[in-house]
Amino acid sequence: MSQTSDDPDAGGRGYDRALLRRLLAYLGPYRWLTMGAIVLLMSQSALALVGPRLTQHALDVAVPKDDVGLLGLLAALFLATLLLDFAVEYGGSLLTAFIGQRVMYDLRMQIFGHLQKLSISYFDRHPVGRLMTRVTSDVETLNELFSSGVVTIFGDAFTLVAIMGMMLLIDWRLALVTFAVIPLVWLTARVFRRRVREAFSDIRVRLARLNAFLQERLTGMRIVQLFGREDEAARRFAALNREHLEAHLRSITVYAVFFPVIEVLTAVAMALLLWYGGLRVLDDTLTVGVLAAFIQYTRRFFQPLQDLSEKFNLLQSAMASSERVFALLDEPVTVREPARPLALPRPVRGAVRFEHVWFRYSPDGPWVLRDVSFSASPGQTIALVGHTGAGKTTIVTLLLRFYDPERGRITVDGVDIRELSTADLRSIIGFVQQDLFLFTGDIQHNLTLDAPITPEAARLAARRVGADRFIERLPSGYHHELGERGRSLSVGERQLLSFARALALDPRILVLDEATSSVDAEAEAQIQRAIGELMAGRTSLVVAHRLSTILHADEILVLHHGEIRERGSHRELLAQRGLYDRLYQLQLRGQEERKIA
Repeated sequence: MSQTSDDPDAGGRGYDRALLRRLLAYLGPYRWLTMGAIVLLMSQSALALVGPRLTQHALDVAVPKDDVGLLGLLAALFLATLLLDFAVEYGGSLLTAFIGQRVMYDLRMQIFGHLQKLSISYFDRHPVGRLMTRVTSDVETLNELFSSGVVTIFGDAFTLVAIMGMMLLIDWRLALVTFAVIPLVWLTARVFRRRVREAFSDIRVRLARLNAFLQERLTGMRIVQLFGREDEAARRFAALNREHLEAHLRSITVYAVFFPVIEVLTAVAMALLLWYGGLRVLDDTLTVGVLAAFIQYTRRFFQPLQDLSEKFNLLQSAMASSERVFALLDEPVTVREPARPLALPRPVRGAVRFEHVWFRYSPDGPWVLRDVSFSASPGQTIALVGHTGAGKTTIVTLLLRFYDPERGRITVDGVDIRELSTADLRSIIGFVQQDLFLFTGDIQHNLTLDAPITPEAARLAARRVGADRFIERLPSGYHHELGERGRSLSVGERQLLSFARALALDPRILVLDEATSSVDAEAEAQIQRAIGELMAGRTSLVVAHRLSTILHADEILVLHHGEIRERGSHRELLAQRGLYDRLYQLQLRGQEERKIA
């Protein structure tokens, strides 16, 4: 994978206020839970102040007076504080984790819902692997921000302020001695943030390359094994895996340096505190209890500083993830649902009409369709033929409203399909495409796709296209579980299932995109008989490369470079001695050559 393709994964900005505000908006439905989590974290911070004060009181009051009762009471209070701190920390952790999981659930549902609204052109431009990364790893990063970042920052900040205030209140001179190393801590954290950001960015690039290579090789494993490229694939994977390992080791090195440096600075602060505090104890200007309390406060003071440095890195990682997620959510829906969709006249006839349709896939691209006009009435079969790239499949995708025409309009029963809801439009169209897709699950599920179709209707559709012959031979029949994309079946068997799935809907419009290209002659003959029966009273559009399958079409449209150059029946087009005749003669000659061979 090139560096350019990795850039969306490697990039990402630092702190961005607008992005953060947009992220925090997801806490809106859980504002009371968030407030509860903040209260628990602040309570935990307040409890952190109690222990050192109890220690001070024990050393300065109870021990000098030999007051065993007071010493026992202070010890009991200290233990109670620890138990209460455990309970508060447990509740806060559960609450913040729950908030993070709920926000992650909401965000994933929003992303998935938006993905289902985007036009097919968006998926043509963006790899599926990258989109899955948005829904999984990027959202997981945001979950970490909500569950252990943005809410706990309040607790860490309050702990720092509270400890600093308490230290200044007890003895401001000792406090200033402790704070003397803060500039060094700030400088260390600044260098750490920059280094770890670079390390994480490098990890994302290496991981993107590794995943892309792995997905491609696993998908094409048959080709890898067929051409004996296992060793070469293993060498390339080893190189990518090594780069990913080295990137992780660099990040580990950064962390391995940062935390010991903070520990050293904490020890330096402790040494300064012991030195200066010890001198004052010797001068009787400071008590041992105050010095002991300061030692405890100092240890608790540096812990939030470490946490805040890590939270800042988490925030920056979340900014990069949120930028990618929001770029997806902000992707405009090009095929929009009408604000007030119209209803088709009842009963639905399924009359289709293209009126001066122009279309291209990009605003600056070439025209794929040019001034295409035709009509198809119920009971009529319209065939679309032409060389590859002539625009046949584009006509089908426009009818299904995967795209909208740039000029002209398409109507069903006189209603512009842009004024219909896509669900209503597609519910009356049975579509069998050349690029077959079956889902993981049993055959019954793949026939109905959970639509309101009875098992009897689905099995009748399978029987009418001849799919029942191989289904009943399977160990579990219609409950036989298919593997990924139905790879346990042959191409012809998958095509038969796809055909039965379309027929089970009992559509008013049938669209067949080279529907019989992968079935044997016997199965094709059976399908053609079923097609003849099912086309009665229905509007049918057939995209065909094999002209033998559309000889009895009512009208054949011959497309060339996006234009309808010829139209008529099979006999009429042959008589014209034009494009159709040349296509027909080429196919006949090819069949004769194959027979001779």
